[in-house]
Amino acid sequence: MGAQLRVYKRRIRSVTATKKITKAMEMIAASRVVKAQRKVAASTPYAQELTRAVTAVGTGSNTKHPLTTQAETVVRSAVLLLTSDRGLAGAFNSNAIKAAEQLTARLEAEGKEVDTYIVGRRGLAHYNFRERKVVESWSGFTDEPTYADAKKVAGPLIEAIEKDTAEGGVDELHIVFTEFVSMMTQTALDDRLLPLSLEEVAKEAAPKGEILPLYDFEPSAEDVLDALLPRYVESRIYNALLQSAASKHAATRRAMKSATDNAGELITTLSRLANAARQAEITQEISEIVGGSAALADATAGSDR
Repeated sequence: MGAQLRVYKRRIRSVTATKKITKAMEMIAASRVVKAQRKVAASTPYAQELTRAVTAVGTGSNTKHPLTTQAETVVRSAVLLLTSDRGLAGAFNSNAIKAAEQLTARLEAEGKEVDTYIVGRRGLAHYNFRERKVVESWSGFTDEPTYADAKKVAGPLIEAIEKDTAEGGVDELHIVFTEFVSMMTQTALDDRLLPLSLEEVAKEAAPKGEILPLYDFEPSAEDVLDALLPRYVESRIYNALLQSAASKHAATRRAMKSATDNAGELITTLSRLANAARQAEITQEISEIVGGSAALADATAGSDR
């Protein structure tokens, strides 16, 4: 019985140590998600206004440009998948990967080739394990992405969209990321970055009573769109990176809180079992003492006769 009690005490110490770790990770994630939320809130208006500006330029001109013009026949599409470098975030990475695989299947069903680009070690490990081709990948900054990181990711994608498909270029650019809705809700979704759907942006602006401005172009609308292309792609990718980072921290916080709560419940259960084992041990010792005392009394009474 004493051995069983030692096992329970050892497990309680082990689970208590784990609980301290998960609690610390929960607090760190909670701190990081607040910072990430602020960055998302700061970057979203810029990305929205830049999208609006591109839409206004595209609507006010007849220029054919990769930013606004859909190819007659889409041969190849690029898919950028945003995951994290580390785990312990519940279903965060698996949901994003699942959304990317569904998008890829849909594009391939439409007869399009798909070039995959990945941010984050988790997504890259998933694709490498299944021996799927990845054109390019980036890692090391998913927890706290900067605009410089977004530019680094956007560079090869902009080159691909500007290049002819016969030379390895792409006609479309899609991004799969996790949108931060709230501390409890994060949604994996896919969005087409290029070419920009002018009709959809116009529909979004209509309920708000917004009217897209009309521009005079100098030297030309095409030059304006050429200048806006990298900024548009970079800003959208930067906003998506921040949304994914905030979502990952929120998922980590939720997972660590669940782990901490489960550890507390396990400690309570083990403590109850340890107390029961200790009580049984004490009861057995008392029984042995009483039994020994009774035997001694009987022996003494027999010798007196």
